[in-house]
Amino acid sequence: MRLYFIHGGKRVWLSSMLETGGWPVILVPIAIAYYHRRKNQAPTDPPTKLFFMKLPLFVASAIIGVLTGLDDYLYAYGVARLPVSTSALIIAAQLAFTALFAFILVKQKFTSYSINAVVLLTVGAAVLGLNTSSDRPKGESNAQYMLGFVMTVAAAALYGFVLPLVELMYKKAKQNITYALVLEIQMVMSLFATIFCTVGMLVNNDFKVIPREARKFELGETTYYVVLVVSAIVWQTFFLGAIGLIFCASSLLSGIVIAVLLPVTEIFAVIFYHEKFQAEKGVSLALSLWGFVSYFYGEIKHNKQKKQADAVKEKENNKEGCTPDVESLQTVPNP
Repeated sequence: MRLYFIHGGKRVWLSSMLETGGWPVILVPIAIAYYHRRKNQAPTDPPTKLFFMKLPLFVASAIIGVLTGLDDYLYAYGVARLPVSTSALIIAAQLAFTALFAFILVKQKFTSYSINAVVLLTVGAAVLGLNTSSDRPKGESNAQYMLGFVMTVAAAALYGFVLPLVELMYKKAKQNITYALVLEIQMVMSLFATIFCTVGMLVNNDFKVIPREARKFELGETTYYVVLVVSAIVWQTFFLGAIGLIFCASSLLSGIVIAVLLPVTEIFAVIFYHEKFQAEKGVSLALSLWGFVSYFYGEIKHNKQKKQADAVKEKENNKEGCTPDVESLQTVPNP
């Protein structure tokens, strides 16, 4: 997305729409899954459905989709004003919001390691506020830079709320959640997020400006459209992976994995965009990596202890099952 802005792109609503505008891509795996179900269907089975989603789940997905559309705009505005490395590090604070809302909405249980990870990541993001103007893009005022900073933090907070909200929707759904249904949920969420952003584009006259902006794009008109299409596809895989992780595990783990992308973003931003990497960003990155290691170490240790406890319990149950009943061994007296 930053590539679009640094080479002449200026439409925030357009870039926000691209974050979910690739939703038709999801129709491909849905169609493949439908074909696979029909092919393996027994003659006596009822006809398989293309879509499984019921109305209550559709409405819930649509509402979350609108919230996602708002989050798309906040994030796109922040990326337009901040270097990639700075905006990515601020987004790391999303984990703290995810942990908070996961505790409130889905009663997420925490260990000392997960708490330590959340604290480290939050502090790491806060370190950026110590010197926020030194890496400000040329020609951008302090007010614009700080507004971008605030909007990015707001985007982190809102998406930190959306992830546990998706997990809550899974738990409250009155139908069995399968990964085929997860695909449908993501498609509906992205559809309504795209509608939200498209309305913003219409109000802002973005559709009229796109052809002119493409001709003035520094990398060429064809590259302009390639950047838009590739961005939409990449963003769609990101969102699908995020809610897929919630389905497989939890919203907290989804937030952790999103934060894991931070070091990669940092490295590519410095290499390809030649952005500055000041001491504050180095400290923030180190704290973030420390938080990742702490969380995963805690998960590994917790799973190991759980396996040991399960093995001991199973051994005790087997021992009890082999113990003869004392009463059955007692000799019944002759009458």
